[in-house]
Amino acid sequence: MKAKASRDVNERGLQNTPKWRLGFHNAAKQTARFSGHAGSFAIAVLARLVWAISGPFYGFSDTWQLVINTGTTIVTFLMVFLIQHTQNRDSEAAQLKLDELIRAVKSAKNSMLDLEDLDDGDLDRMRESYEKLAARARNEVGRRKQPRGARSKR
Repeated sequence: MKAKASRDVNERGLQNTPKWRLGFHNAAKQTARFSGHAGSFAIAVLARLVWAISGPFYGFSDTWQLVINTGTTIVTFLMVFLIQHTQNRDSEAAQLKLDELIRAVKSAKNSMLDLEDLDDGDLDRMRESYEKLAARARNEVGRRKQPRGARSKR
């Protein structure tokens, strides 16, 4: 399965990607798929219930508490990296798709490509200009929707 996944990724044009990176990507992808299912949640709840039920048998000892604390800390620590990797890839793919749409549409502004690389001040100025355009568009729509008699009262 792992070799097939690496081959599939390579067939999409990633021949120069190091094997360890392909391995991480494939493992992260499979883990994300598994952890996103209801069954994974059920397993986590079941593990927590087993731990809680076993408390009286271990006298609610420090070791008993340490088991759940250590386990959840390790899982949380690893999941942070998994989630970040998945989010980065999804965000990058969406950005590339948007860039392609901007490039392909003749009336689109090519200056909108790579906006994510601008500093905060430039992004704020662009957002403000688009907010003004949106406000004008809302006003135009509002004027068109009003009955004819309502327009003349202004």
